[in-house]
Amino acid sequence: QVQLVESGGGLVQAGDSLRLSCAASGRTFSTYAMGWFRQAPGKEREFVAAINWSGGSTYYGDSVKGRFTISRDKAMNTVYLQMNSLKPEDTAVYYCAAARSTTFISRILGYDYWGQGTQVTVSS
Repeated sequence: QVQLVESGGGLVQAGDSLRLSCAASGRTFSTYAMGWFRQAPGKEREFVAAINWSGGSTYYGDSVKGRFTISRDKAMNTVYLQMNSLKPEDTAVYYCAAARSTTFISRILGYDYWGQGTQVTVSS
């Protein structure tokens, strides 16, 4: 069992940066791939970024490539999402998720556990 708690969301202006954190509990956290998704009002949940269990491989959605960076700290059982050059279209609730494998790393069905989400609002 893995429990996930996101933090770090807030209201920022376009061009600003923000770092989201996802604290995980559970002894097997280090064996899970971790991902971030986001969902804007009226839209489907969208893949943002993911990282494999070792941290050696990362994956990004096209809309955030070059602006967002995912990382993990196994000692702290935490995954981070550094978001730079934020745009109003990045406004959404951001969810952290854990996956036993990377088979469907960019798809919702590939994840076994989800956090409750943290709101990110980017004003123009």
